[in-house]
Amino acid sequence: MGMRMFEEGEANWPEDAPFHAPVFVLTHHPRPTWERKGGTTFTFATDGIESSLRQARIAARGKDVRIAGGAETIHQFLAAHLVDEIGVSIAPMVLGAGLPLFKGVDGRELTLEPKRAVHSPMATHLEYRVKYNRPG
Repeated sequence: MGMRMFEEGEANWPEDAPFHAPVFVLTHHPRPTWERKGGTTFTFATDGIESSLRQARIAARGKDVRIAGGAETIHQFLAAHLVDEIGVSIAPMVLGAGLPLFKGVDGRELTLEPKRAVHSPMATHLEYRVKYNRPG
């Protein structure tokens, strides 16, 4: 998870944070690990995306690892060819100006292959497989 997303959630998540798993927060500023009720532990990773992903894979013990936003965090993982699938949820609300998710991503570098679309009354969830067109 990126620091910007963490900071927004830190102010708004309930005491029992919604993840119920280890979360590695990318940051340039060290901070002590923060444990929450329900099994969510925030570890602040200052040594880059590859190291954070390695730690997350160890903590996941063979389960899938999810990379949460924001957009800058997703850009870094896509540029390093570390994303297998991407999910985008579209909801009818405006949260702020934000950053475009694919700004700066070269369409010649990767292809998104549609995998699934699920519509609900609150949002539409899109899933894609990421195929890299050039070696990473």
